[in-house]
Amino acid sequence: MADTKTEIYQLNSIDAYNRLHGLETFHPLVGVVNIPQTTQPEHHYTLNYGLYAIFLKHGANCTLRYGREVYDYQAGTIVTFGPGQVVSVDNEPNTLLPAVSGLVFHPDILYGTPLADKIRQYTFFNYDERESLHLSEREQSIICELFNSISMEIEHPVDKHSQTLITDRIGLILDYCMRFYDRQFITRHKVNSSLLENFLEQLDDYFISGQAAREGLPQVGYFADKACLSTSYFGDLIKKETGINAKKYIQNKVVDVSKRFLLEGESSINEVAYRLGFQYPQHFTRVFKMNTGQTPGQFVKDSRNYMA
Repeated sequence: MADTKTEIYQLNSIDAYNRLHGLETFHPLVGVVNIPQTTQPEHHYTLNYGLYAIFLKHGANCTLRYGREVYDYQAGTIVTFGPGQVVSVDNEPNTLLPAVSGLVFHPDILYGTPLADKIRQYTFFNYDERESLHLSEREQSIICELFNSISMEIEHPVDKHSQTLITDRIGLILDYCMRFYDRQFITRHKVNSSLLENFLEQLDDYFISGQAAREGLPQVGYFADKACLSTSYFGDLIKKETGINAKKYIQNKVVDVSKRFLLEGESSINEVAYRLGFQYPQHFTRVFKMNTGQTPGQFVKDSRNYMA
């Protein structure tokens, strides 16, 4: 029986990543990856990232597991990782691994730069592998040219301009990835519309079934899990389809349902709060007022006066 022992690699530095893949380190905080197509024996290992990474896969045959999901790489696919992500790689015997172009960078390279303030905007670093970005040949060329540009810069002796020139190019890559993801969301509008419809039905059922009273306020992660998507990707999908982020959409729904419960007149304000999943009625009052400009009591009073 083949040895299937899983090795764990901590990738907390560029040098650690380069040593794992037999690459030379030119810069302590940035590395450009160019790995040709290779054949490897059976190998099972886990990567624990302390780095940001962007990989463009030029072929397929490598199976990865992310959580419970198993999937194959596709040609012309970008996958991204952020610090704290853990990925398991399963290579079958004599696996033909795809050629890879990529960029790895340590969070410290961003220190004191405009990109440090923007990095959280690039939510795709928190996407799951199955939510990868698929590129056209022209889009692949754009990304590869930028990788090559950074490669030339990190081979240049470090000077006072190095950090700015490198991080500006990293930011440009990230902005292009955002543009390409926007295009991908648009081309998947039909599928995304179906996911949105399911989300709306599940959100309604969450209150109708009494699940809110039993389990608390609905969370974005609950519905993302229902859709078999990461919380970040699901949130971006909802925002692209509705113009409102998923957390705000849920909050708006909570307020709408609370109005219906309040006007039914069968429950007190405290009881309505508990039916909606609030642990404390005061929290419900704050959320309601923040969204409507009125307290629940004022809303009920004004509504009854209007209907009188």
